[in-house]
Amino acid sequence: MARRPRSFAVVRLAAWCDRAARAGLLAAAGLLAGCVPAGAPSLPFFGAYFPSWLACALIGILGAVALRFAFIRAGIDDAMPARLPVYVSIAAAIGFLVSIIGFGR
Repeated sequence: MARRPRSFAVVRLAAWCDRAARAGLLAAAGLLAGCVPAGAPSLPFFGAYFPSWLACALIGILGAVALRFAFIRAGIDDAMPARLPVYVSIAAAIGFLVSIIGFGR
């Protein structure tokens, strides 16, 4: 069975996709060129290395829970229209802040 010849438009589209993929890979390589190969920050915990991002996330969640109790006590919690996104954002902000202050990243 003979193959059908490709049309000129299909060949041009394939060539364009190939160039776009190469440009995307080159851009990704350029963005990652500034990364330091120092390894992930970790904490020694019970003889094993514990990833610091997990510790920062845990601290952020605990901070958001504590802040929720403070908001409930102050009466602010009842006035918030979208509680879940607010508390998730607070937890992320606390986690990022702990990461920046504690590890400088």
